[in-house]
Amino acid sequence: MSVRLDEDAIRLEGDCPADDAERLVVLIEAAPGWPIDLSACGRLHTAVVQALLHAGSRLIGDAPVPFVRDHLALALRATRAHMTDPTKSKSDDK
Repeated sequence: MSVRLDEDAIRLEGDCPADDAERLVVLIEAAPGWPIDLSACGRLHTAVVQALLHAGSRLIGDAPVPFVRDHLALALRATRAHMTDPTKSKSDDK
């Protein structure tokens, strides 16, 4: 299993296939507000990325895989910032 709950974070380790998305959602619901550590994750299936988008959890660690680190994590962090910024209004999106 490449998704696990640790003492202080939800950790993604190695490649995370589609089957890990359900486990990730369960852990996010069990530990709301806990950060998700990407420092040991490999490739992420789109279902896992969707779970991360839906959760809006804080991401910690830099993924070793360049695409995950430079594109996916960056986009997820930007989405979270947009979702949690109370000064952002719908009219800002136009």
